[in-house]
Amino acid sequence: MAWREVNFDGIVGPTHNYAGLSYGNVASAKHKGMAANPREGVLQGLEKANHLRSLGMTQGVLPPHDRPHLKTLRDHGFTGTDAEMVAAAWKASPALMANVCSSATMWTANAATISPAPDTADGKTHFTPANLAAMYHRSIEARVTARILKVMFPEGERFAHHEPLVGGTHMGDEGAANHSRFCADYGEAGVALYVYGRGAFENAADLTYPGRQTEEASRAIARMHATKADKTLFVRQNPAAINAGAFHNDVVAVSNKNVHFYHEQAFEDPDQLDRDIQAAMGDVEMQFVRVPASAVPIGDAVKSYLFNSQLISAPSRDGMTLILPTEVEETPSTKAYVDQLVRSGGPIRHADYLDVRQSMRNGGGPACLRLRVAMSDDDISAMGSNSILDDKLLETLKVWANKHYRDRVALEDLADPQLMEESFKAMDELTQILKLGSVYDFQR
Repeated sequence: MAWREVNFDGIVGPTHNYAGLSYGNVASAKHKGMAANPREGVLQGLEKANHLRSLGMTQGVLPPHDRPHLKTLRDHGFTGTDAEMVAAAWKASPALMANVCSSATMWTANAATISPAPDTADGKTHFTPANLAAMYHRSIEARVTARILKVMFPEGERFAHHEPLVGGTHMGDEGAANHSRFCADYGEAGVALYVYGRGAFENAADLTYPGRQTEEASRAIARMHATKADKTLFVRQNPAAINAGAFHNDVVAVSNKNVHFYHEQAFEDPDQLDRDIQAAMGDVEMQFVRVPASAVPIGDAVKSYLFNSQLISAPSRDGMTLILPTEVEETPSTKAYVDQLVRSGGPIRHADYLDVRQSMRNGGGPACLRLRVAMSDDDISAMGSNSILDDKLLETLKVWANKHYRDRVALEDLADPQLMEESFKAMDELTQILKLGSVYDFQR
């Protein structure tokens, strides 16, 4: 039975804006207040997904959430019609409205942690939606994310679903952005690496920015997914990386199969981590590509999102391919390093630069935009939605986006009830296209 890595890309939402909500995310803060272009954003994302298809990859999509999130406004005591609530909330707290209008669900690397069937005790693929407790605008996502995943991957003999972790920021879980899997091939048993920023009950005095993922949350997910103890590793992210703006590990590290590509300042003791990963992999030889700070300063790595790239095994190519944002090409140190890397004869042989600027300005590169799932052909056949991209679905989504999305959204536009109506109409049509049913709160 054939296995493959399927990348499910988040579709940029109609309320995509630059409110600068993500503390510790340098790009988000830098572009706060700029006008965004949601239509360009969704089309850039679809183009990226289609590029992976052109390389022979299996590509899926995940829908955005319903924004503004009216249930949250009701939970805050706002009443009346939908339009009245939006107007009252904007008047009372523009900051609250910015949070409930956030389109950050487009970064689906944060949607959930996934342990594929070859790694789990019961032979099922396990999903735990991230609670995203560190940031308010993301903490309201988990319930709808869980609904969507349960429709796409129906509970039963192949897929198992868990509730998001409770416990607030003490049990902060940021999903696959802090989780890597190493394996010889996707259908073979692998090694899970959980990277955390702090302990749940410690005073992390060495952190300027918050360590969003806690060790206790990572260990809880590993227990729920029942992965083998000798194939599950936990390591703390280097505080220096977090303080430089690497709010998730996928800003300074990325992996694929038996290759780990990371900045030398990503982990406090990279030599020991290399040894631990190799020991867990046994006879499968790991290839570690450690990028020195002398070649790429940590600031350049964060600014360009060199490591927030996708590292893939494209069926149409020999060796692995990095899917990089154009910002890497425009940063001298990272461009020089990538040029040298692909010439070196190592495991990474190709570099493709793609324009995802609408996402990058809010601090999300190609890796943020995708949730990867190792799946068999039978797993794909068992999916409960129309989420795997083909020519027909791609064209349908492009027409849909051009029909419903604005080409400009500024912060003051979030007060416009018409934007809400446009957004809900788009989401209602999208659930029909993707055959998801009534997953949104406004549909219930």
